[in-house]
Amino acid sequence: MTLRRAAGPDAAAAAEVWLRSFAAALPTVVRPRTDDDVRDHFREVVVPLRETWVADAGAGGGIVGVMVLRDGELSQLCLHPDWRGRGLGDRFVALAKERSPGGLGLWAFQVNEPARRFYERHGFVAVTFTDGGGNEEGEPDVRYEWRP
Repeated sequence: MTLRRAAGPDAAAAAEVWLRSFAAALPTVVRPRTDDDVRDHFREVVVPLRETWVADAGAGGGIVGVMVLRDGELSQLCLHPDWRGRGLGDRFVALAKERSPGGLGLWAFQVNEPARRFYERHGFVAVTFTDGGGNEEGEPDVRYEWRP
C-alpha cells in the first residue's frame, strides 16, 4: 500500500472512494450534491487545487483511500468500506500530523461515532458542537483539534 499525492488521473477513483465511504458511514445524512457533482468537484477542485493524498493498493486494488489537507485543516479522510480496519486511517493521520506539525483541525458529523472515536484515539479533542446550521447537509457536527 502506497500513500502518495494524487494526480489528475486519480480524481475519478478518489471521488468514487468518497462516494462509497459516505454512503457506508453516513446512511442517514442527506447529501446536497449529486454523485456527478461530487465527481466534478474532485476533478476540478479537490485534486488540482488541494493537497490531496491517496492510498494506492496497486494494480489489484487501485485507489482505496483519500485524504485532503488545506492550511492545517483535514477536510476529508475517506476509505473504501472494504479497506476499513486495516490501518490506513492511522497512516493517513500520521501523514497529516507530519504535514501540519503545528496542529490540525477537522469537522465530523455528530452521528459518525466511529469517526469520532477514531479521531479521539489519535489525540483530537472536541472543541465545538453545532446544530449543523453551518454545513450544507444541515447535520449537527463537531469541531476537533489536535495540537502537538
